[in-house]
Amino acid sequence: MNSTIPSYEKLFIGGQWCNPSSTEILSVFSPATEEVVATIPVVTADDMDRAIAAARQAFDNGPWPRMSATERSHYLSRAAEEVAKRDAVIATSFTAEVGGPGALASFMGVQAQKMWNDAATFHSRFKFEEERNWEGGRGILTYEPVGVLATILPWNGPVPTASLKMGAALAAGCTLVVKPAPEAPIGTLILAEALEAAGFPEGVISILPAGRDIGRLLVSDPRIDKVAFTGSTRGGAEVMSECSKRIAGVTLELGGKSAAIIADDIELDPIIQSTVFNAIGHSGQICAALTRVLIRKDRQEELVSKMAELIESLKVGDPQDPETSIGPVISKAQRDRVENYIKIGREEGARLVCGGSRPAHLEQGWYVNPTLFADVDNKMRIAQEEIFGPVITVIPFDDIDHAVEIANDSDYGLSGAVYASDIALAEKIARRIKTGQISVNTWDMCVVQPFGGVKKSGIGREGGLEGLQEYLEPKLIILPE
Repeated sequence: MNSTIPSYEKLFIGGQWCNPSSTEILSVFSPATEEVVATIPVVTADDMDRAIAAARQAFDNGPWPRMSATERSHYLSRAAEEVAKRDAVIATSFTAEVGGPGALASFMGVQAQKMWNDAATFHSRFKFEEERNWEGGRGILTYEPVGVLATILPWNGPVPTASLKMGAALAAGCTLVVKPAPEAPIGTLILAEALEAAGFPEGVISILPAGRDIGRLLVSDPRIDKVAFTGSTRGGAEVMSECSKRIAGVTLELGGKSAAIIADDIELDPIIQSTVFNAIGHSGQICAALTRVLIRKDRQEELVSKMAELIESLKVGDPQDPETSIGPVISKAQRDRVENYIKIGREEGARLVCGGSRPAHLEQGWYVNPTLFADVDNKMRIAQEEIFGPVITVIPFDDIDHAVEIANDSDYGLSGAVYASDIALAEKIARRIKTGQISVNTWDMCVVQPFGGVKKSGIGREGGLEGLQEYLEPKLIILPE
């Protein structure tokens, strides 16, 4: 095994590295080479039970929820410092286990640090207690932590996703059991090292990468007060169903099929890179990616020609090569899924402009050439279902009202964009789109402000003060006059 990322022999339970209850080993594979790049212990039901017990004990009897918000902020600041020290190895792990090219990999550690730093300021930006007065009465409204939180992470951006959820929940005073996806666990265990160095009290944090069976045990455990889940819409529905049995809270950040609307008044050359890279960056493995690109019918050919020229110039290959733009997808199963959707698109009558195959020069690795479809009808499956791969669908419209109708004709509502020279027009269009976030003449996942979706894209928000409040319960103390 040739690897530049660490393997682990112990599990991070309650803030300490503990011996696993099993001798089984989980192999972590590189999507670029299909080779094993690291190993970790297999997490068992007993290990998860220990983690939940530690978090429950820490919440019910430990100091963390009883500290002031200011005291907790000092730990969060130290966490940001420790994450910053590990930027390089976090980037390396992302490339090795997820297949993200260099610039994207470097972005991951920087984003994580930003999230911890932002969480460290919540104590000064949010009023955790305030006086309330009403006719005939007075009281104190206090915000208290929801309790023990189960945090379930996806594989596509594990360290920033963990940091976004954990920072807010810890600032609120919750204790945590975090379950990263088994496809990409190493980055989150490097994060565990940073949190250990930050000195959080015993029992407050456990990070146990594991599969769905262990995840179901975590979600269904009555000692868990709330679940924060990022993943597929189907997975979110299962979490919500399980939590409903005991009326436990959920925050769900799920799938997307976001639309980019190109207005008639904007030139195409300046926006081609934005429309392409914000659709197929990270090989399209981003929930908020702009995978539906909408343009007036008589401008479609100009757009498609320019997009295809850029796509065909991109280097697909080794994510460690600084010239690579598009790396592999995460697994063989994911590649099979993407290829099946490309087949479906052809069968449905969409026009394949470029891509649609594996790179001929790459014999190993789970690669798919970036793929562009034109003449797509929004009713087609490739326009309605989340592919999670490097596939762009271009959908022609008649006028802006038609474009808005198409954009909203989706089960999802996570992100989106409007490109227009007239900013007032762009804002007017943006206000009509049913989505959680939408950008004008760019695209961003702004996670220091509320991020989340509507419809089947999720419940609740992450980021900003709204994200903090997801982990707090308001309690009114009614006082005598």
